[in-house]
Amino acid sequence: MKTLKILLVIFLTAVFPYGCMVGPKYAKPEQPQADSFRYNHQPADTTKSVTTIKWSSIFNDDVLIGLIEKGIQNNYDLKIAIARLEQVQANLGMAKADLFPVFQYSGQVNSAETFMQPSSVFANISWELDFWGKYRHQTKALQNELLASDEARKVVLSNIVSTIATSYFELRDFDNQLEITIHTLETRQKAYDIINERFISGYVAELDKVQIEQQVAIAEANIPLIKRQITALENSISILVGQVPQPIPRGKTNSELLILTEFPTSVPSALLENRPDVKRQEYLYKAAFERIGVAQALRYPSFNIGALAGFASITVGDLFNDGSYTQNVGAGVAGPIFNFGKNKRRVEVNRQIAEEMKFNFQKTYLTAISEVENSLQNVAMFKEEWTARNRQVVAAQKNYDLSNARYYNGYVSYLEVLDAQRSLFEAQLSLSQLTQKQLSSMVQLYKALGGGWSF
Repeated sequence: MKTLKILLVIFLTAVFPYGCMVGPKYAKPEQPQADSFRYNHQPADTTKSVTTIKWSSIFNDDVLIGLIEKGIQNNYDLKIAIARLEQVQANLGMAKADLFPVFQYSGQVNSAETFMQPSSVFANISWELDFWGKYRHQTKALQNELLASDEARKVVLSNIVSTIATSYFELRDFDNQLEITIHTLETRQKAYDIINERFISGYVAELDKVQIEQQVAIAEANIPLIKRQITALENSISILVGQVPQPIPRGKTNSELLILTEFPTSVPSALLENRPDVKRQEYLYKAAFERIGVAQALRYPSFNIGALAGFASITVGDLFNDGSYTQNVGAGVAGPIFNFGKNKRRVEVNRQIAEEMKFNFQKTYLTAISEVENSLQNVAMFKEEWTARNRQVVAAQKNYDLSNARYYNGYVSYLEVLDAQRSLFEAQLSLSQLTQKQLSSMVQLYKALGGGWSF
């Protein structure tokens, strides 16, 4: 009889874990396809990917690269993402453990022989067989959640690199604006000194003096404004790199910085393989899909086997005698009969959660294509705009020089000089801002295409 029980346990152990798996089979949802991006002026290459270009190779500023590396090491958002990744990994290990038997021990010693429970020492094994695939579906769901968490880490990493880079470009832009403003203030102050002396000598009207004095005040007021913006941006970058707010080191100016001007742009469908946010949503959809199988498995009976071996005796002194030894092997089944549709509704809830995840996946993919389109357009248009703005600065400088000469030779009023000076100042600031936007647009394009942000 004991041999028969042992054979039964071996048979159930070998067969039941590989029983049928209930639940639907995963199929990748269809996505709207496009042969190429609208604003891509070079032919798509399906053999190349922007993921092969390492982020550090697109910048030529060691200070900026150092800030990004520091951010990757210290940024708290990234640390949070890594902690979540390790949490899901631990949950996956727990789920995998459910596929195997549970081994336990127990013991009890009583001094009184009349006590209801005898003294005992037992070892036992219990195992719920995964006949319907409940634990296997749950394991697959957590495996996909683990992959989704890793992609979420990459999303955070991508945001850290791109945000530090664009913030650094903005910081260097403010530095340049401050330099332009200080130079403009010095120019206006010199003009004010000359005109003030001429006013005192009676060569010019008080109106000229008041006008240039007003322009000096305007330039002076812009300096503390820009300095406040610099401080606020330095504090933001400090948080990104995980340090207390402090001055940020400077490297090259924006005009000296160079970024790769061309990235390989393959067909839009390649974003499914490149973009970590798109891949994350697909993994979350897969995880939700597997949980439909878990819910369906709960509608069927569960099979359990157990075995127990040990010693039990009323007298403590006789506990480990041969006559006190006992063992048992058993099998059981348990399942729902009628629960007013609760299990059926559980399946439907998980089915709709999976449907929601599918729509999120499809929406994220369309958003990714839109971001690439916008980035391609921005790169092209900022380049054209920068060329025009640069011509404007050259012309505005020449106009100011000519107007200044005409004024001191008595041909025009100082109002014309002021107008030319304002135009030059505004054109220089616009060109500075556009240089920053041009650099930032290249970073955003690299990010939108799913650039290789990992080391």
